Amino acid sequence: MILVIGAGGQVGQELVHNLRQLYGKEKVVASDIREVKELEAPFEKLNALDEEAIKKVVEKHKIKEVYHLAALLSATAEKQIDFAWKLNMQSLFYILDLAKEKVIDKIFWPSSIAVFGPNTPRENTPQHTITDPNTVYGISKLAGERWCEYYAEKFDVDVRSIRYPGLIGYKTLPGGGTTDYAVDIYHQALEKREYSCFLKEDTYLPMMYMEDAIRATIELMQADKKSIKIRSSYNLAGISFSPKEIAASIKEIIPDFKITYHPDSRQNIADSWPKSIDDSSAQNDWGWKCKYNLQSMTKDMIKHLK
Repeated sequence: MILVIGAGGQVGQELVHNLRQLYGKEKVVASDIREVKELEAPFEKLNALDEEAIKKVVEKHKIKEVYHLAALLSATAEKQIDFAWKLNMQSLFYILDLAKEKVIDKIFWPSSIAVFGPNTPRENTPQHTITDPNTVYGISKLAGERWCEYYAEKFDVDVRSIRYPGLIGYKTLPGGGTTDYAVDIYHQALEKREYSCFLKEDTYLPMMYMEDAIRATIELMQADKKSIKIRSSYNLAGISFSPKEIAASIKEIIPDFKITYHPDSRQNIADSWPKSIDDSSAQNDWGWKCKYNLQSMTKDMIKHLK
């Protein structure tokens, strides 16, 4: 049995859908702090900071695999520093400890390109490099990576992780991340034919279409344990582009679309992140391959949002 914590979010809803298609609806328990009408039973209302409640759900459903997605994202976390640290870190410990105690067998926990910082090489960022994040979200994700590796080495916990780039999908609305412009821009293009971007036109960031991200997550969890050589978190690359380039790809389909630029505080966060990612470790260890490019992603996003 599989439990997805934080299933109501951008990644969670699509992950639950795909896992249920793969393993059967009754084998995947979705959970979130609030009721999510899009998620059918089995569903548990669950606070990721309630350790006893997590244990009860795990025991009730005989859970052996946990996808722990609950977190406060980059832009939101800067406004709620204490709570972001508590949610992002304490909830992870609860899950790691369940695996340490051999109650569960396997964990997926997402990290992020936010672990990189102003002194990280920004082009083709290596798997092993300087990590000096200067955001609450990035600091918590880097700390989480170190704890995941520690539990793997000291207690043989089978924890697996991906440093997600910015994720773009059509099934849910943006959730408070710095890369969210690349989701919102499609909604605004269809609704208003214009978009006001909070980043500069030439701000390159690593992105990934949600279908690729979900497939990578499941492929990583299905990989043979012996092939997983990195227990902190794997770099994962998709496509790197700027607001100007994504706008151009939209104009190919919606010719009267217009974009303006009004950088805000999120520009500083974006400026501390990589422009492109080297994910050769993921390719070599468990056979990762990206499918979507900018043009095919834009075509698919607009088709589904229509």
